[in-house]
Amino acid sequence: VQLVESGGGLVQPGGSLRLTCAASGFAFSSSYMNWVRQAPGKGLEWVSSISGGGMNTYYSNSVKGRFTISRDNAKNTLYLQMYSLKSEDTAVYYCTKGIGNHTPEGRGTQVTVSS
Repeated sequence: VQLVESGGGLVQPGGSLRLTCAASGFAFSSSYMNWVRQAPGKGLEWVSSISGGGMNTYYSNSVKGRFTISRDNAKNTLYLQMYSLKSEDTAVYYCTKGIGNHTPEGRGTQVTVSS
C-alpha cells in the first residue's frame, strides 16, 4: 500500500486549496478512503470519508460545507477540495484507507492558513 499526499501550501484565510492523494498497491476503487489531519501539538482528527464508488461522503462538523471529498477511480486518486480556509485548518493532512482507519501511512502534506 502506498499513499502519497500533495497539494498543500501556504494560503491566506478565506482561500482555497485542493489536496491530492495518489494511491497504489491495493484495490483503490473498492476501498473506503479518508482524510485525516494533525494540527501542531494536537492529535489526529478525522476530516472526511468517501465510499469506494464515491456515492457516499461524510464530513466532520468542523469542515462540513467548506470541504469536498471526491475520487477518480480511473486514476487511483483521492481529492480534498478545501474552500473558505481558516487558521484552525492549519495541519498536516493525510489520506488513509479503510473504514475507521485513521492511522497515516504516507508523509502527508502541510497546509498552513495564515495572513
